Amino acid sequence: MLRKATGWGLALAWALSLAPAVVARAQSADLDDVLRSQQRTDAAAKASQERVNQLDDETQRMLSEYRKALADRESYESYADQLTAQVQSQRDEIDGVNRQLLEVERTSREVSPLMLKMLDTLAQFVALDVPFLVEERAKRVTSLQQMMTRADVTISEKYRRILEAYQVELDYGRTIEAYEGELEAGEGARTVQFLRVGRVSLLYQTLDGRETGYWDAQKKAWTIDSDYEHAFKQGVAVAKKLSAPEMLVVPVPAPKDAKS
Repeated sequence: MLRKATGWGLALAWALSLAPAVVARAQSADLDDVLRSQQRTDAAAKASQERVNQLDDETQRMLSEYRKALADRESYESYADQLTAQVQSQRDEIDGVNRQLLEVERTSREVSPLMLKMLDTLAQFVALDVPFLVEERAKRVTSLQQMMTRADVTISEKYRRILEAYQVELDYGRTIEAYEGELEAGEGARTVQFLRVGRVSLLYQTLDGRETGYWDAQKKAWTIDSDYEHAFKQGVAVAKKLSAPEMLVVPVPAPKDAKS
């Protein structure tokens, strides 16, 4: 019995002697597991932090893009409003131009007949007037009549030039002028010097000074009258600014009774 008990004792003693080593190995294994678990946890935490950082960067980028999009939207809306205002202004301008074109068309319809009538009146006036600067005045009227058929001349320009011609004719009545020209026409034409006193008197004198005459408005013909030789020379000197203006004795047609 003692031997048997002793054997168990030895076995127990042996087991007890091995227990610290077993416990140490178990503790070492648990520690390794803990370390590996901690490493995995740390790795997961690091990965999570990196992901968080990545998401934060992405969020900041998206936020920046969003803010830029908002700013662009405001800019585009402002630009669109500006374009809308410009388009409306252009439409208003187009409407105004269209109205002006209609006015121009209406004015053209109303003014063109008036201008043609003014030209006819001017042509008749020149033909019936005292025959001074006949070719020049007739050429002016003809030029205006040809101008009326031209599409490249505006209505306003046509009207301006007609009024200008009327002004020229009006100025003839307030001036005195001496010039050379042809007396009569055809084979009997001869070069003489004319003296125009306004449009009430037109005298002539041959270049050699031997013949002086005037236009008889009542007879519609030239009349020789040497009594006006001195007045003619005085008038020419005044017209050429060789002497001061003075009283001239020139033939003037007798006034006619006004028709009621």
